[in-house]
Amino acid sequence: MKQWVWLLILIPVLSMAQDKKAALEAQKKRLQQEIVQINALIKTSAKKRANVLTQVETVQLKMDRQDALIRLTNRQINRLNQEININLRNIEKLRAELTSLKKDYAEMVVSARKNKSSQNRLMFLLSSESFWQAYKRMAYMKQYAAYRKQQGEQIAAKTKALQQYTTDLVAQRKDKKQLIEQNREAQKDLDSIRKKQNALVLELKKREKNYAAQIKQKQKQQEEIDKEITRLIRAAIAASNKKAGTKTGSFVLTPEAKALAASFVSNKGRLPWPVEKGIVTQRFGTQRHPVVRTTTIKSNGVTLSVPAEATARSVFEGKVLNIVQFKGSNPIVLVQHGNYITSYKNLSKVYVKKGDRITAKQAIGQIFTNRDTGKTTLQFSLFYNTTPQNPALWLYQMK
Repeated sequence: MKQWVWLLILIPVLSMAQDKKAALEAQKKRLQQEIVQINALIKTSAKKRANVLTQVETVQLKMDRQDALIRLTNRQINRLNQEININLRNIEKLRAELTSLKKDYAEMVVSARKNKSSQNRLMFLLSSESFWQAYKRMAYMKQYAAYRKQQGEQIAAKTKALQQYTTDLVAQRKDKKQLIEQNREAQKDLDSIRKKQNALVLELKKREKNYAAQIKQKQKQQEEIDKEITRLIRAAIAASNKKAGTKTGSFVLTPEAKALAASFVSNKGRLPWPVEKGIVTQRFGTQRHPVVRTTTIKSNGVTLSVPAEATARSVFEGKVLNIVQFKGSNPIVLVQHGNYITSYKNLSKVYVKKGDRITAKQAIGQIFTNRDTGKTTLQFSLFYNTTPQNPALWLYQMK
């Protein structure tokens, strides 16, 4: 009974451990894929002879991902150390149990040999003083035989378990060795990148004021674009209110639009990315510039670096609310999902038109590539009415 209780406790614990291991491995794979993409960005930046600021931003991105990869690999090594220690304890315990079982079994075999003749067993039964005593002696002999069989089976099972633990231990030590080697190589790569970055930063500091001014100018343009997007959303809200004969600060939704919004919310954290493949180069909210630390930037969405000629796609079904052609910026597509709006900025080509009904993952347009830097970036934002939301909380596995 106790064995069943322990088994019921152990199964979910082992399952959780396997899930955690798989999650770490998946996270590691994503980081490795991102580093491959960043390496491509660094090559493009060098080929285009981009300015120092662009180079430093890209190299800093790789340093951040490389550092994250090293920390994650250390976590995997620590987990393996724990598993190895548990395995060693299990092996030690099993060996002790096997020694005890084999000793008991040997004693039983010796005893059985002394009384192995059928005549001895028969005399043991016939010497009973009563039928009841003979019956009990017969039952005892059967139990003794069953116990011997059980002991033999336990020895076989524990021997097999010990062999499996030993095999697992060899594999774990091999995995640990590989992880340590991977981390050693990753650290060497990081040290090399850091040297390159330090040289670029020294060059950057010579013109830091000029770059800070460029960043502020770019931030000002971004704020103007964001204001225009907010104005368009407010105009759409006002139109929905006018049609319903009411006045509120949010969309007045039809039953179908309410159902769409509810479905959108139920998929929070599971929405597909607005690109098939990309890396986050700027996160949501107010933050210090990753390179020019004296400058603060604000983003009401996320910026994704993607391969050249990549396509932007809708994260959910909805209706094209508007296409923004704002002075000083590339086309922007706004898609409505009930009282939620998604925004896709920096397109070079647009494949949809205002009023179109679109599906999840449908192509919206081609993303613009900057000729000077070689960067292809999409700015993605998500709004509840006019309030910006953090896309990392909505998109699948965006950390």
